[in-house]
Amino acid sequence: MKGRYELVVFDWDGTLFDSVGWIVESIQQAARACGAAVPEAGAAREVIGLSLGEAMAALFPGVEGDSAEDLMREYRRVYQSREFGVQDLFPDVLDMLDRLRGSGFRLAVATGKTRDGLRAALRATGTEPLFDAVRSADETASKPDPRMLIEIMRQVGVEAERTLMVGDSVHDLRMAKNAGVDAVGVTCGAHAGHRLAALEPVLCLERAAELLPHLI
Repeated sequence: MKGRYELVVFDWDGTLFDSVGWIVESIQQAARACGAAVPEAGAAREVIGLSLGEAMAALFPGVEGDSAEDLMREYRRVYQSREFGVQDLFPDVLDMLDRLRGSGFRLAVATGKTRDGLRAALRATGTEPLFDAVRSADETASKPDPRMLIEIMRQVGVEAERTLMVGDSVHDLRMAKNAGVDAVGVTCGAHAGHRLAALEPVLCLERAAELLPHLI
């Protein structure tokens, strides 16, 4: 893999940032507060990576209009009630990002979070200066639509064959496949390794930081 890629695009939650458990809990707390059926943890993990609207529609079919808005509002309130920081990055992520950037790689984030949510997370972890481009689900199409990746590649000026997507969910890997981009799956987040492997990533690793020796 060395010398093959110029641009590495990372998912955020469950890939660089250890937040999947809190996302699941926030979804469940929001459901309880709004009087909706509380989804099992596995069902909540399944939608991580989608835009919030698509995730809620999948988890709470038939809940529409004001009720859907109430669920999303309550989810945001619960999720944002926790203070995050650099300690919530997975082990060695910051070192990996620093070394990749120092080696000349262009770095980006493609996430199902909102732009405001991602901006807050980047600032809380001190990682905002490390990325050349970011795309969030509220400013473009949600995964697995390839538009998010295509927009990043156009902004940075790197072709698909020189781009690598790194993610923890089938939504990340399907987006990469739809964009004609190679992918690496990581099993520390939303979806199990056998599900990621079925989408034929070039590598399937436990954590994103394990990617470093494969690239430099």
